[in-house]
Amino acid sequence: MINFESLLSFVTLSFLLAVSPGPSNAFLMAQTFAKGKTAGMQTAFGFATAGVVHTILAVAGLSVILKTSEIAYQTVLWVGALYLVYLGVTSIIDSLRPPEEIHCELSGKKEKNIFVQAMLTEIFNPKVALFFLAFIPQFADSTLATPVWLQLLIFGLLYPILAFPIDVMYVKSGNKIAGYFKHHPSAQQWIDRIAGGIFILLGLRLILEVF
Repeated sequence: MINFESLLSFVTLSFLLAVSPGPSNAFLMAQTFAKGKTAGMQTAFGFATAGVVHTILAVAGLSVILKTSEIAYQTVLWVGALYLVYLGVTSIIDSLRPPEEIHCELSGKKEKNIFVQAMLTEIFNPKVALFFLAFIPQFADSTLATPVWLQLLIFGLLYPILAFPIDVMYVKSGNKIAGYFKHHPSAQQWIDRIAGGIFILLGLRLILEVF
């Protein structure tokens, strides 16, 4: 069904790409620092789900629009960047409130939105769409009996499966570091501010690419 050499190359390169530090890893660590291990795991699941969405879009050919249309690319770029800035600003604003109020929200509404936040952040990242569009097709073999679209689907779904355990390792290490700081009374507020700053910087980084 799949060429073994292509599969081995794909797994190796996917591992190297997933373990390399980048915006997604920074977002993952920031959520873990600010809200703990559970939030980090929800973020990892959100990234994995986004990977499935991008795979479906790439196989369906819809991601081609981002490669051929500059307007479409920049629109998605702005949406993703502004969403990251929004997350950063709200995180900093929340950190200015008393610790008791922050604790109540972390156990309620905000916890439920972390998965969605992570998924939307990854989906509205045009670089991820272009990654699936440019990287995965390199491993498809048109000489095989298996249709190319099915090969693309298999490779596309395999990537988030391979990346998820690596994200979990980032969450565990980030949670240990966050646990150390949380022993201090006002640490949670400062962690939220740092996390908010990271979100804003990631968003501004995307915005600067438009110019």
